[in-house]
Amino acid sequence: MYIPSAFRDDDLASLHATMRASRLSNLVTATVDGLIATPLPLFLNETEGSHGVLYGHLAKANSQWKLAPTGEAMAIFMGPDAYVTPSWYATKAETQKVVPTWNYMAVHAYGPVEFFEDADRLLDVVTRLTNLHEQPRAKPWAVSDAPKTFIHSQLRGIVGLRLPITRLDGKRKLSQNRTAEDRAGVIAGLSGSESPVERVIATLIPA
Repeated sequence: MYIPSAFRDDDLASLHATMRASRLSNLVTATVDGLIATPLPLFLNETEGSHGVLYGHLAKANSQWKLAPTGEAMAIFMGPDAYVTPSWYATKAETQKVVPTWNYMAVHAYGPVEFFEDADRLLDVVTRLTNLHEQPRAKPWAVSDAPKTFIHSQLRGIVGLRLPITRLDGKRKLSQNRTAEDRAGVIAGLSGSESPVERVIATLIPA
C-alpha cells in the first residue's frame, strides 16, 4: 500500500482500533497457484505478541487453507471511506486547480498464517467471534444456546486460522494535505451527506 507521510498511521492503538471497527476483512495468501483472497470476520487478540494475533475460521471446502502460502499472509481491514468532490474546496474558487479524490482508512496486517482443525481450538474461536458480534444485541445469542452435538457437527465443516502479526501498514487519508479552508469545505460537505459512513468520515478530518 502506498502511504505518503501525511497519511501514515504508525500508532499501534489507532491501528488496532481501525482493525476492531472493520467488521469484515480480506485474508490474502500467495500460493504456487496464484493469489487467493477470502472475505472473513476476524478478531484481534492484542495481548499476544508485539503487534497482536488475528483469529478466525473459513469453510473446510475453501481451497485457500490447503494451498501452502509462499510467504506471509495479509489481512486487509478497511475503515470508512468517502468520495470527495473538488466543489467543496475553497481552492476551487481561487484557482480552479483541483481534482476529485477519495478519503479512507485502511490497515494491512502481515504474518505467517496457521490453519488448524482441532475441535477445542475451533470452538474457542467460534465462541469468541460470536460473543464479539452478539454483545451489542439486546438479547445476545450464544454458541452454548445450540445443542452440543449440532455445534460439533458444524465445527467439522470449518478450519481455524491464527495469524501472528509481524508488521502493520496503516493509512488515514483524511484531507490532511489540504488547507484548513479546503478541509472545512470537505467537513461541511460530508456532514450533510445522507450516508452515515460519509458523516463518520467528516468527524475524522482534522479541522
